[in-house]
Amino acid sequence: MSLSRRSFFRTAGAAGVGLLSTDFMAARGREGFAGTELAAIDAALQGTPAKPGPIKISSNENAYGPGAAAVNAVRSVLGPVSGRYPTNVDDLTTAIAKRFEVDRANVLVGTGSGEVINAAVAAFTSPNRPLVEALPTWESPGRQAKAMKAPVKDVPVDADLKLDLAGMIAAAKGAGLVFFCNPNNPTGTVRSATEVAKFVEDVLASSPATTILLDEAYSDFVVDPSYGTGVPLAMKYPRVIVTRTFSKVHGMAGLRVGYAIGHPDTLKMIAPHRTGSMNVLSAAAAAASIQDTAHIAKQRDQNRATLDATVRTFTAGGYRVSDSQGNFILVDVKRPAKDFREACGRMGVMIGRDFPPLINWARISIGTSEEMRVANDVFKKVLLGSGTTASR
Repeated sequence: MSLSRRSFFRTAGAAGVGLLSTDFMAARGREGFAGTELAAIDAALQGTPAKPGPIKISSNENAYGPGAAAVNAVRSVLGPVSGRYPTNVDDLTTAIAKRFEVDRANVLVGTGSGEVINAAVAAFTSPNRPLVEALPTWESPGRQAKAMKAPVKDVPVDADLKLDLAGMIAAAKGAGLVFFCNPNNPTGTVRSATEVAKFVEDVLASSPATTILLDEAYSDFVVDPSYGTGVPLAMKYPRVIVTRTFSKVHGMAGLRVGYAIGHPDTLKMIAPHRTGSMNVLSAAAAAASIQDTAHIAKQRDQNRATLDATVRTFTAGGYRVSDSQGNFILVDVKRPAKDFREACGRMGVMIGRDFPPLINWARISIGTSEEMRVANDVFKKVLLGSGTTASR
């Protein structure tokens, strides 16, 4: 939990209880809503500060939480409005369409991009129509395909930890869906706009019935000038869809909002497989946040400065770090990542899970500048083998 939120908790009055809970949960998300943070909320409501919990930099969340525009939007619908079933989801769809200069029919919203991605897996894969993905990449699509008894073709990343374009093109022949995560999680590496366009053309030329999902969850963090969104490709090719989320740069992981952009007929095939239902608060916050371009730029710049400082911690010690364009890094810690993770955990810093087959590579999400100042000290101690007890 960031210092700014702890400060907010200490000063929040009883009238702000509803917003307090919304703001807090949005900042870290369902994955990070642990017992220590529940204790912090309870302490805040009692007017006493809670003991700080561990630094959680394991889930690629935005530790700063949502911006002021999103928080104010949530505040505006707290009360009688939130006692009604949602009527503002259309406003969110309109805001997304305006942001990308597409028609409303080209937008499909969901409760997190994960829901939309899993719905696409359900729509386009089957026991006779495989899923193609990188190895490693975000695991949810592969798990969904396996649950449906659909084959999964894993294509290892290349020596630079980038998606193997030639390998994925070859594997895509006859596939139902290609999951193309760009920037890729957990490596953080990207393929350029030119490379992605050529990849799409080649896949569709050799396998025209295959659908390509370009997942751009981390796109707003990218500083590589060769990168570009795949939305124009989704507008050009009915078999291409782009997914994005409000869980990363927007700091709204706990509010669960994501979306897809694509051809209306393709989105109609995905829509029936969604399982969630958008709520009033999430729709209001997301519609406001996507228009807050200044906040998005600030978050990108803050993330990059802190990420670069963290990269220097490792490269100064001779450790290889991926060329990450997201809000996390992947580091070859020259030992089992599990050992490194557990040692950091004993010192109060929680980092990411394993991503086989890169078992010596640790994924570290980027927290606030203060969190990362403490975390980088812990990393140095662990790498030198000098730390065994909690530092906070």
